[in-house]
Amino acid sequence: MPLSIFGFQALWSPWFFLTIVLVVLLYFLITFKWRHRFENSEPVTKKQIAYFLLSMLFLYILKGSPVDLLGHILFSVHMVQMAFLLLLVAPFLILGVPNWIWATVFKVKIIDKVFRLFTKPVISLLVFSMMFSIYHYPMVLDNIKMSLVLHALFTVTIFMSAIFLWWPILNTLEGHPRIHGLKKIGYVVLSAILITPACSLIIFVDVPVYETYVSGEAWLKAMELCVPAGTLAGLAGLGVSGPELFTDMPTIQDQQLGGILMKIAQEAVYVIVIGRIFFSWAREERENADEITRQDLLEHQKMTTHG
Repeated sequence: MPLSIFGFQALWSPWFFLTIVLVVLLYFLITFKWRHRFENSEPVTKKQIAYFLLSMLFLYILKGSPVDLLGHILFSVHMVQMAFLLLLVAPFLILGVPNWIWATVFKVKIIDKVFRLFTKPVISLLVFSMMFSIYHYPMVLDNIKMSLVLHALFTVTIFMSAIFLWWPILNTLEGHPRIHGLKKIGYVVLSAILITPACSLIIFVDVPVYETYVSGEAWLKAMELCVPAGTLAGLAGLGVSGPELFTDMPTIQDQQLGGILMKIAQEAVYVIVIGRIFFSWAREERENADEITRQDLLEHQKMTTHG
């Protein structure tokens, strides 16, 4: 069956689109028209604008376009959604927001304290991997997908855990937790290792484990997250009863493909990040070679004198 039977609202989420447009408009008002009202504000750069617009574009594609509807039909699409949301939208948002806006946000003490705690490298790694693993535990995901409140709560929470994960290696805000040099590579590698067990479980299990992609009743309940109730009631009368009507792929293969795609996406993003970290470190080493040599000589002299 074609996806068009779900209707325009389910396919394109017009209210979500308007929300994204309003957020983009607010961003430009703050960074241009109202910038002088903020302490230590600086002109926003073209790169920051590009990162922010990309984060908003990806966010709408993932959560407002037909991709979101497909994510309720195919588990593999759901996993691609999560990969882009956590590995692209989150870091792009961090890079797209100027430091003076972040500094203004952190003037709210509770927000500042929460960020300082959860962006400490060890904590951010553990929180992200724990949230990712819990979110994709079958019983948890099934319950999340059948409750609008739980779905919204978990989506925001896991996205914030991704912000916390990326913050120590991307932020340049003075006084906030930050990893320097090649330590960033170790941080990224450890992150990849920590979410591997969850992906492996999805890839290697030999039976479908998610009721909302197998059971017709559970699937219809889950579809309420993105399809108006009136439309669903009409479709039930037409005999629409499960995801199998929209795909020829066996559920187990779709499930395994989802785990594989998540792992491939994660590895691809992390390889690019590690490459950029390494080349940035190498460039800094070359540019500061004389200063590094001077510091090494001073250390050597101190050791010799004390010896």
